Amino acid sequence: QVQLVESGGGLVQTGGSLRLSCAASGRAFSSYAQGWFRQAPGKEREFVAAINWSGGITSYADSVKGRFTISRDNANNMLYLQMNSLKPEDTAVYYCAADPRGGIRLREYEYNHWGQGTQVIVSS
Repeated sequence: QVQLVESGGGLVQTGGSLRLSCAASGRAFSSYAQGWFRQAPGKEREFVAAINWSGGITSYADSVKGRFTISRDNANNMLYLQMNSLKPEDTAVYYCAADPRGGIRLREYEYNHWGQGTQVIVSS
């Protein structure tokens, strides 16, 4: 069983940066695909970024491409999301997700494990 705990959210001004972290428990974590999703108030949860088991393949939503970077540290069971040039529309609760199938996963329904989320607020 994989448990995921996000951290690193907070309040930041437009143009600022944050780095989200997701700590995973579970011996097989290094073989899991992982991703970040977000849910803004009144909206459905949406895909942000994904990474395959090795970290060699990544994918991003168009809205964050060039500003966000997903990475992982399999030795320490960690997933990261570096967020730069933040905009008010990035305000949301950010969730990390994991799936035992190691190939990259882009859709919410493809993930079996979810964290509780961390709030990001970008002020204008």
